[in-house]
Amino acid sequence: MKDESVTAQVESSRLHPSSFILHPSALIPKLRRALRGEVDARAFALETLRRGRASIARRRERSSLKHLDERPARLSPEYERLSPADLLEHFRRRAAPKFPPGFDVSNRERVARLQREHFPRETAQLLARASLIANDHRWSLLGYPEKCFGEKINWLRDPLSGADWPLDYHCDIPLARGDGSDARVLWELNRLGHLITLGRAYALTDSEDFAAEFFAQVMGWHEQNPTGLGPNWACAMEVALRAMNLLVAFELFRHSPLLDEERLAALLKLFAHHGEHIRRNLEFSYISTSNHYLSDVVGLFWLGLMLPELREARAWREFGLREMLREMDKQILPDGADFEASTGYHRFVLELFLYSFIAARANGVEIEERYRQRLRAMLEYVRAVVRPDGRAPLIGDTDSGQVLPIRQRAGDDHAYLLALGAALFDEPRFKAQHGPMPEELLWLMGEEGVRDYQRVESWKEGIASQAFIDAGTYVMRENDLYLLFNASGNGLGGRGSHGHNDALSLEVSACGRSFIIDPGTYVYTSDLRERHLFRSTRYHSTVEVDGVEQNTTSAPVPFVIGDEAHPRVVRWEAAPQRDHLVAEHDGYARLQEPITHRRAVEFFKLERYWALEDTLTGEGEHVFHFRYHFAAALDVSVGADAVVRACDKITGARLLVVAPDDAEPASLEPRYASRDYGAKHPTIAACWTRRAHAPLVTRWLLVPVCTGEDESARLELARKRN
Repeated sequence: MKDESVTAQVESSRLHPSSFILHPSALIPKLRRALRGEVDARAFALETLRRGRASIARRRERSSLKHLDERPARLSPEYERLSPADLLEHFRRRAAPKFPPGFDVSNRERVARLQREHFPRETAQLLARASLIANDHRWSLLGYPEKCFGEKINWLRDPLSGADWPLDYHCDIPLARGDGSDARVLWELNRLGHLITLGRAYALTDSEDFAAEFFAQVMGWHEQNPTGLGPNWACAMEVALRAMNLLVAFELFRHSPLLDEERLAALLKLFAHHGEHIRRNLEFSYISTSNHYLSDVVGLFWLGLMLPELREARAWREFGLREMLREMDKQILPDGADFEASTGYHRFVLELFLYSFIAARANGVEIEERYRQRLRAMLEYVRAVVRPDGRAPLIGDTDSGQVLPIRQRAGDDHAYLLALGAALFDEPRFKAQHGPMPEELLWLMGEEGVRDYQRVESWKEGIASQAFIDAGTYVMRENDLYLLFNASGNGLGGRGSHGHNDALSLEVSACGRSFIIDPGTYVYTSDLRERHLFRSTRYHSTVEVDGVEQNTTSAPVPFVIGDEAHPRVVRWEAAPQRDHLVAEHDGYARLQEPITHRRAVEFFKLERYWALEDTLTGEGEHVFHFRYHFAAALDVSVGADAVVRACDKITGARLLVVAPDDAEPASLEPRYASRDYGAKHPTIAACWTRRAHAPLVTRWLLVPVCTGEDESARLELARKRN
């Protein structure tokens, strides 16, 4: 995303939402600074008007917060006539709407039986986690270690810094505090996803201890977070995701004898306030929308679908469904990839659509076939990019976010979604190849989904090389060999916020393990230096020129990235024996003596190696850094023959990186990688530095040597061919 884009400001609302409250005289100059890329005059005019109206609406909201917080849930006419006792009885007995089958209380006995039958080890883990939540207030957030949140949970205390967040008007709270706090982690705590763990445990045990903890935590949260005040109302996306988690948990506890009239009224009030707040604070822009606005409207769809008793339910449901499908048209590229240049956000957006389509089907809500096919294309993208080890490359940002976190998944764990796709589409090619049937299948699709999945035949053939031209993702595959080539832009049509400086970078796996990786994300606002390192050119397996980033970044602004590189593929051929790809980018065209980087990759499938050629076209003397970022737990060394060897310490399998004969030996640079938000582990990058005049051509070989293979013979074969 660009530093002057409206979308950058939408994403940066995480940093200071008050940037949206502008004096009318400031609107036009602010918008002019915000516009880069192709924005037509009509969109500009509409956005100007929208921001003006939003500013007025925020002032109105600010002045009426006390009234909004005190207002009880407004029920539709047929329910507002019921006495509190009759309303409670209605909720105890209602048979519709239907939640995804595993969560629906009418199926709880069958689901509990299948959970124990198919997932005995996971069931024990689930009950242990739920006990820790209920008894010790202990659970983990994202990639951080398990944490105890105290006898009385303070929902406004930052889990990292320990600092308390203020209960100011939500648009007045600067979310980048500079004290080690991280709004993303605070928001994860306040998404209340752990309450689904309590609910699942309750469905298996009928232990009222879990129900008591659920009601205590929800009432405590409600008491500490008045409507519209504090950081937990500062982002409508977070309000929407919290509402979805609360809806599912409420369904699991709906038959508990601890649900009384007072608690039901408080819960309905909380749900109503969530929906009303989302509707007042939609993260919409006429210039561009993102996963934030999509989350907003999906949250409204779920609230409207699952709580028809609320007065605004029908309007929320219809608006949410309509806007969700419109966003699918906008945000999902023709080849099935999410348009934010991020595999992590592809998973998140896929969950939003997939789970909503399942809920719609359960309630007879019709969705056009073309949207089902687009959903299928999103699953095809996951299938193609997941590595042979079952993990996904973390291209662009990932914050490990999940929708309805049935079980906590690491940021690079994406393959479980294919099991749902296999059952939903009766598709053998989605049948899980990377482990057992996931628990998500049971809880989201129920007993029928498990049967459907078991009936689908497992796919016996391998996954072929595949190009996702719109996304700029190219995967070269043959059996255990895998190379992902990244020619994507920065996302959001050049206005993205989650892209990295990774043009023409690589991921390489072979012999059953990953060797060359993308480093992931690590953190957002808690450490801006680390934030920029992980998305920098030097942290990726590509070429850095004169120490300059491929796309401009600004240290104080973690969700802004320029749009200078414009990667493009010049040639792509995939054949049974050989794949060939050529791509280039212009990220260094802004140098005083401009450089164009072109990278060619040839995959020799029968001989089992890759040949790379980097061509740097231009004039003048430059300093070129050629880097390959290796995965963790590898023994990386530079041999006397100048070959860099990355060796698996257990199996002995290795990847050889063979540099040009005239190159100086590589230096080994300490690095880090992150597969889950907030967690990092040490890695090594090999760097070849050349001070040379352009044009410059360098050739490389990537030669995997599996256990038992003769390294010398493998190396000789590759060198002879090249």
